[in-house]
Amino acid sequence: MYDFLIIGCGFAGAVLAERLAKQGKKILIVDKRDHIAGNAYDYYNEDGIMIHKYGPHIFHTNSEEVFKYLSQFTEWRPYEHRVLASVDGQLVPIPINLTTINTLYGSKLSSAEVKEFLASKAEARKPVLTSEDVVINAVGKELYEKFFRGYTKKQWDLDPSELDASVTARVPTRTNSDDRYFTDTYQAMPKNGYTEMFKKMLSHPNVHIMLNTNYKDIVNLIPHKKLIFTGPIDRYFDFRFGKLPYRSINFEFETLDQHQYQLTGTINYPISNLYTRITEFKHLTGQKHSKTTIVYEYPTGEGDPYYPIPRKENQEIYNQYKKLADETPDVYFTGRLGTYKYYNMDQVVAQSLALFRKIIKESENDRQ
Repeated sequence: MYDFLIIGCGFAGAVLAERLAKQGKKILIVDKRDHIAGNAYDYYNEDGIMIHKYGPHIFHTNSEEVFKYLSQFTEWRPYEHRVLASVDGQLVPIPINLTTINTLYGSKLSSAEVKEFLASKAEARKPVLTSEDVVINAVGKELYEKFFRGYTKKQWDLDPSELDASVTARVPTRTNSDDRYFTDTYQAMPKNGYTEMFKKMLSHPNVHIMLNTNYKDIVNLIPHKKLIFTGPIDRYFDFRFGKLPYRSINFEFETLDQHQYQLTGTINYPISNLYTRITEFKHLTGQKHSKTTIVYEYPTGEGDPYYPIPRKENQEIYNQYKKLADETPDVYFTGRLGTYKYYNMDQVVAQSLALFRKIIKESENDRQ
């Protein structure tokens, strides 16, 4: 008899498996894929280059708790991600900053002057409800068209005017020359990769792992007290209220017989090409190798569910599933798919740590 059956071996499931195992709980964690680590899975390809199978995963967080927790299972390689965007035939920093504006417009503005420049371009939108509103309210239509509209349309297959404001609110605008993509307190990559970190996380003797397993094939066969579900919540309930829409990505990998392909880890293509971006893994991992591997990302509506689509009507469908989930005894839902939230890795870890505390508190209350 297992105390917990956990569905999904990504961050959401692995964190809970590790935490509960430390409390003496017996855990079975299952995954339909043939590997642990979920979408963060990395490995060495046939040329010996470490790549991320499901696209680049760059770790960053402002949470000391999350960083300290993961630090139990990995050493870190300091890494600050930088992104360029191909705009008007030039490569310029994104998020938009002082260098971006001066390069695009051939100017030599100061930080204060760029602030005035952007203010002169901005067009007030009230209330700010959509992704289009966010950007035009901050930088105006011209920069919106250059950097955001085409990229967003490719990524989501929707115009920014059809997407919740939260999508573009993730990308700030700067008036200084800070060209880091993230400004979080903690920015680093697992020194030996994500997969090695997960191996250590799941190494407790109370944790048993089953891969290549559809949970529906075993859920009624293997005795367990409680279930933690990190897959798509609509799938758990057999799509009772309809299917929640997601965006997926097709990844096209290419290994080149050269030391380096591009100047930064990622280059975005807001308008040109069918792909949204190209990432070169050696920038992320710091690996020394005579060859290099890059990946092209082609967003699609089919395939593995990666990105919940933030629209009001989708949230309303999710709310019905959430109500049903709350009424389902001894089953917990967590993670990006389990709660239909566009979370970063650190947010998933924080969510699972919070759920762990909730479970332990409930357990203590049951004993009283």
